[in-house]
Amino acid sequence: MMQPEETQKIILLKAPSVEQFPEDFQSRYHTHVYCQRGNIKFRFNNQVFGCKAGEFIFWLAGSEVSEISLSKNFMATILFVEKDFLMDNLPNLTLGIDSIVHHRINPLLHPDKEDREKILKNFQLIYERFEDTDHRFYVEALKLQMQLFVLEMWSIFAGQLDRRRRSIQSGTLYERFVQLVEEHCMKEREVRYYSNELNITPKYLNQICKANTGVTASQWIQRYTKERIIVLLRDKNLIISEIADEMGFSSYSFFTRYVKKVLGISPSEYRQRLQEEAANKRTKK
Repeated sequence: MMQPEETQKIILLKAPSVEQFPEDFQSRYHTHVYCQRGNIKFRFNNQVFGCKAGEFIFWLAGSEVSEISLSKNFMATILFVEKDFLMDNLPNLTLGIDSIVHHRINPLLHPDKEDREKILKNFQLIYERFEDTDHRFYVEALKLQMQLFVLEMWSIFAGQLDRRRRSIQSGTLYERFVQLVEEHCMKEREVRYYSNELNITPKYLNQICKANTGVTASQWIQRYTKERIIVLLRDKNLIISEIADEMGFSSYSFFTRYVKKVLGISPSEYRQRLQEEAANKRTKK
């Protein structure tokens, strides 16, 4: 039986239109869209994307999605997972950090036939587990199913990233630069490192990035690093000094200064803000 809307942590539906989406889907839910027929166009973080049949979209809660346009024959299977429920039941967050950061920038996935079948199966399994409220160990079983769902999706995302990295080996300098940043920005945050890897000067690398995107190489590095910091700070199981070590900062104070530069507040202040937001949500409930 369908649970009341306020308890709907997971929603699975087949939709031919956006009107069937929950009104608060962008702020409340992580949205997984498998396009089965037709196509969809949308603006994501100020960039236009298109998705056709057989492709997959992942919109993280809070992403800037607008100008959604559907073809007349559009049909998709869509899974909405409440953001707090998903974040509270994540497995080891560092295992999927590359996938998370990648989909903050590029929301599309191009799965092969086997992965398409896995995605739809994962949708159905997590939804069925959520609906099975009579299960004797409902809470524990749902948490484990959520973790398994995330690991399966991360595995599919990681496979696509690996294929993309292999195909870009012969790509343009800009594409190779972005690939290198995705792989190494956890430890390498200087433009010179990437220019050396590409056998060009830092100045020329900046020119290439500006010509392709209007954004400098250093800004791209900072953007990817910022996304990783946000993901790691949201992991309640990691203490701040561990994150600093994981990212290769020479000291806790240096890490704090860097975080203030990219986030505007210190790591501890960011964590405090997350706690306050969680407390406010509990109070509203």
